[in-house]
Amino acid sequence: MEVYFDNSATTRVYPEVADIMVKVMTEDYGNPSSLHMMGVRAENYIKETTKELTGVLKCRDDEIIYTSCGTESNNLAIIGTALAKRRKGKSIITTSVEHASVRAVMEFLEKEGFDITYIDPDKNGKIDPKDVQNAITDDTILISCMMINNEIGAVQPVEEISRIIKNSKKDIVFHVDAIQSFGKIPVIPARIGADLVSVSGHKIHGPKGSGFLYVKKGTLLRPLLYGGGQQRNMRSGTENVPAIAGLGAAVKKTFEDFDAKTSHIRTVRDDFVKKVTSLTDVVSHSQDAPHIASIGFTGVRAEVMLHALEERGIYISSGSACSSNKKSVSRTLQSIGLSDAEIECTVRFSFGEENTIDEVDYAIGVILEILPILRHYTRG
Repeated sequence: MEVYFDNSATTRVYPEVADIMVKVMTEDYGNPSSLHMMGVRAENYIKETTKELTGVLKCRDDEIIYTSCGTESNNLAIIGTALAKRRKGKSIITTSVEHASVRAVMEFLEKEGFDITYIDPDKNGKIDPKDVQNAITDDTILISCMMINNEIGAVQPVEEISRIIKNSKKDIVFHVDAIQSFGKIPVIPARIGADLVSVSGHKIHGPKGSGFLYVKKGTLLRPLLYGGGQQRNMRSGTENVPAIAGLGAAVKKTFEDFDAKTSHIRTVRDDFVKKVTSLTDVVSHSQDAPHIASIGFTGVRAEVMLHALEERGIYISSGSACSSNKKSVSRTLQSIGLSDAEIECTVRFSFGEENTIDEVDYAIGVILEILPILRHYTRG
């Protein structure tokens, strides 16, 4: 049996996604900037995806910028805002538990002379909005916060943070990294009060190499790419029409029976957490998100558990997939108070709509079988 419990790293594309991408690449392959009919056909795919997104996000069609991935969306949002507003201030507020695609950007901006304030979470990985409020100064130009933590699934109080920004009556841009939340919980920019929202396509059964950035009308943003002026001069370069069309198909499919799908994902996740934590010396660090389970197996290194499960056809992650192949300690797990030994024993299971209770039971059976063996060799 093959069981894929690494859906926060990436997802299998829907058949509809693969089909439309092949069609665009082999039949409707024109450049969307071309004036002839082949170009018009290509452009229509972009318009159709934009229509899907505006329907889900409840936004305008000129508030969407297509990107190559969530990382690019985060880079464009943060660096673009910093460059556009640097004359008004150089203070940026973020959290200590952001994804590497935010953290690395902040480190870059710090070297460029910006003042970065990192807000630490509580023991559950959640940010206290009052800490954000206390960090705001007259020099603050940007606040960036993820909506769902990619390692433990903590859902951040972005709406409360947005209200604090609004009540401060300062010209502060609010960026929300929604890469782990779009398609899992409702993400409506006007409702959460976000000026910028980053999303990645391959987390919702769309293609790798696809993503977008929501940019609220009137938000100042400096482009990072210059050239032919595509996408209202905000991201020059020929649009990746196959990826954008695939993204549109994924969004359409994801939000069909959305409540039923997310309820199913949560049911499978909760069932797994309940069963796995009934085993000896197994703990959960999981929080509110419906699809992420952070599990610590005392006495077994994460990498050892990962490969032992892989041998039995079960695929998981030892942390964020973007960083799990690097030897670094998880800032998220550190921030919630785990010791180095506990961090070393923690892995991530992440669930999608294709997962089943039968798969959970198979995984639990395998874990029950291998756990004593792995612990025996560790002690030895």
